[in-house]
Amino acid sequence: MHHNMILSASGWRKVFTESGKEEDFTRSIGKPNTLISVLIGETFSEYLLEMGKTGKPVVIVGQDTRPTGNEIAKAIIKALVYSGIDVHYLGIAAAPEIMAYAKTADAFIYISASHNPVGHNGIKFGLSDGGVLSAEESRKLIAAFERKCEIYENEAHAWEILSCVSDSSLAPLYDASRRYKEESLRTYNSFIREVITGSADAGEQELVFSRLRNSLQDRPLTVVVDMNGSARTCSIDRDLLESLGIKFAAFNDTPGKIAHAIIPEPENLADCAFKMKLLQRGGDTNAILGYMPDCDGDRGNIVFWSDRNQEEGEENPARPIPAQEVFALCVMAESAFSIWKDENLGHGGLLQTILAMQEPKAVAVNGPTSMRIDEICGSLGMQLFRAEVGEANVVQLAQKKREAGYKVRILGEGSNGGNITYPSRVRDPLATLFAIIKLLLLRDTKDKNGNVKKGLFHIWCAKSGQEYRYHDDFTLSDILESLPVYTTTGVSESRAILQVATKDKGLLKERFKQLFEEEWALRKDEIEAIYGFTSYEADTTNGTEEQKNTSNWNNGTGGLKIRFQDRQGETKAFIWMRPSGTEPVFRVMCDIRGDEPSAERSLLRWEVSLIRKADAIETDAAS
Repeated sequence: MHHNMILSASGWRKVFTESGKEEDFTRSIGKPNTLISVLIGETFSEYLLEMGKTGKPVVIVGQDTRPTGNEIAKAIIKALVYSGIDVHYLGIAAAPEIMAYAKTADAFIYISASHNPVGHNGIKFGLSDGGVLSAEESRKLIAAFERKCEIYENEAHAWEILSCVSDSSLAPLYDASRRYKEESLRTYNSFIREVITGSADAGEQELVFSRLRNSLQDRPLTVVVDMNGSARTCSIDRDLLESLGIKFAAFNDTPGKIAHAIIPEPENLADCAFKMKLLQRGGDTNAILGYMPDCDGDRGNIVFWSDRNQEEGEENPARPIPAQEVFALCVMAESAFSIWKDENLGHGGLLQTILAMQEPKAVAVNGPTSMRIDEICGSLGMQLFRAEVGEANVVQLAQKKREAGYKVRILGEGSNGGNITYPSRVRDPLATLFAIIKLLLLRDTKDKNGNVKKGLFHIWCAKSGQEYRYHDDFTLSDILESLPVYTTTGVSESRAILQVATKDKGLLKERFKQLFEEEWALRKDEIEAIYGFTSYEADTTNGTEEQKNTSNWNNGTGGLKIRFQDRQGETKAFIWMRPSGTEPVFRVMCDIRGDEPSAERSLLRWEVSLIRKADAIETDAAS
């Protein structure tokens, strides 16, 4: 059976609609996709049973709001039940919710294609640690599925499973889903409070939340949310925010009513910005922050009310914050929050507080995350480690660094937006939102002796040598202006996505290297005159491993980055490339220090032209 799926640790994806059209809103997946779904469920069942755990494995199954989710779920559930698995079905659930709830079971299967178009769907697998399978375990599962699809009798076997487990026999399982969903929401609510406060201690959590509530008395806040029919319509967002006294202004909040494109990039945040303008013009001047999640609700990018745009008379002062900037903001916020906690909530006395502040801290990111993060980490005394693109890779790298003695509070993929805040192992728009809320609300206070206890933004200004920027009535515009300035290609831009013919991506990079070195030798003086670059180094990422300044650019399907230095040896820019693990495309980007849109465009064009030349060598050879 030919499955036609893209299989990676980040998820298994394809167009699941019976029509094969990626923008089709039909619920029907057709016979071939039904049989593939059965084999997916059986493969994961066998994977769990081979672990040899005593008792009946419990698997939580959930889905986002894509129309094809129900039919895929039913086929997978039948395969799980047929294999002797105890299924707890949630129906619609946000990805961070099901992964938090998975800690109460043996494993989870989540049906979603994340930010892909509505006709796509896919599967994520995980165990009870609350994250997707590691790259190593994912490879095992993929290999088992591929073997199963090659068996001649697999189609008849899949039909046998479907006929042996009748729809009526699943009625009790579906009836119990409401109870499991309620348990899931309670578990997620408890877990996100630990994520937001960085503490499992209920008393310490309340100290943080009480500070936020008190600050909201003086600075009320309305959060605008374009749910876009996503899985977050059925999650805890409203209850959590309103419990703190934050007004929740949601729209497009009917489950499955997907109003526009799913990926939460700037072009799709326009509705949220427009809603914010309407609220402001209607008198709600507290509507200064908003977000839009993707369909599975593990990612959400931010819109804010720019007082700078308002001063300049912009028609709509609300604007999206680009993904790389959102991630930089969250890294700064959570790192400053860790310092704030040590100074404000230490319970172990002065020595314990000093030891906590001296504990080595680190951030884990992917290869194409902007160098904004390098500067932020340098200012806050943190080490930075990079992995290959893929949430599982970054999560695994962070775990390795924790085992090596580092405190890793925050991690993620700046190129894709969103952040993963420990102990979570998945992105969560609530973690993103509350990183910013803490920046805005945890402000300077005075102790009983009149000494100032710095708030988060003040801590950042002091640590980054920008004390002059701090004032008591700062806004989010002030905070954003304090971040390092870089110009970065957006991941969803058409110029960041290439189609290449060369199947061997390592060979493509080898040819790219040859062409790059030839052009560098010919244009070295010109490059220095235009960009100020006098040297370069190449880094590769595969899984959790990064090879810096390597001469071997052939690292297969991993990421390749070329960093450019000036005469002082400072890295000023990089170009990057990697074949996507979840889509049939080759991704490229550029990151350059400063507000340099023309230089960014020029460098990216150069990179793309060399890739196309390298790819043409393969095309010429084939013809």
